Amino acid sequence: MKKVILDVDTGVDDAMAIAYAAHSPELELIGLTTCFGNITAPEATRNTLAVVESLGKDIPVIEGAKETLRRGEKKQYSRHVHGEDGLGNALKAEPAGRPQPGHAVDFIIEQVKRYPNEVTIISVGPLTNLALALEKAPELVSLIPEVIVMGGAVTVPGNVTPYGEANIVADPEAAAVVFGSGLPLTLVGLDVTMQTLLPRTLLDDWRASGRRDALFLAEMTEFYMEFYESCYPGIGGCGLHDPLAVGVAIDPSLVKIEPMRVTVVTEGEETGRTVGSPEGAPKIGVCTGVDAERFLRHFAGRIVG
Repeated sequence: MKKVILDVDTGVDDAMAIAYAAHSPELELIGLTTCFGNITAPEATRNTLAVVESLGKDIPVIEGAKETLRRGEKKQYSRHVHGEDGLGNALKAEPAGRPQPGHAVDFIIEQVKRYPNEVTIISVGPLTNLALALEKAPELVSLIPEVIVMGGAVTVPGNVTPYGEANIVADPEAAAVVFGSGLPLTLVGLDVTMQTLLPRTLLDDWRASGRRDALFLAEMTEFYMEFYESCYPGIGGCGLHDPLAVGVAIDPSLVKIEPMRVTVVTEGEETGRTVGSPEGAPKIGVCTGVDAERFLRHFAGRIVG
């Protein structure tokens, strides 16, 4: 069983990723760390607690970065994508649980040092928490066996600008720190996540299960799919961005990976662009292909299984 810290900015696809990880026996979720991104950090913490509560799980939630590494607070949030509450307006009441005391950055450092070379970090939001942890404790580079990042668009256009993907654009300096750190990193970007489509028909299966968590996920995902339909008429579903990063942690054979040096543009019109090159170091693994059908079967089986 792989010990995992899942770093989230909990919107709709983060919620699906949390549920997927929590239902996967290959993974031991030792903590959920939160960050600004889709919504503010306190909202992401609240949403994470709500998802954990719906799952009936006892997973520590630790709040993290409220602002970017170098640029101060994020100015705009994706409420048109994820709803005013970040969960497709499906949140009907405040969760009963509370986050653990302390900061996500310190939690990451403590857990990695407690379990050297055992903790996989899956980051599906801006990379601020991890960048801050590396700045505070550079020795983490030699103690983390695997980092999987949902972010970037190396071979395809971006989704919030023509050049950049949302998590990278939200804090490009943090991404630059992480990508240049020498960590053993796999980048699960729009290059592959836009090939993974959750069909609307699967929401019927979730509802039919009658389970609290499945009903919650179905309601929030309905909103998310409406946004996709407005952008891509006739698409009939939504991309599984964050869940794919969890899938890669469970089974790396789901994707094709190519080693590249990836730099991040931090100034000008192309800010947030991830530029891949076969030359130079350090190299990270960039996902360039995905067995989308096999991944969807696995994801769907875990969510309702």
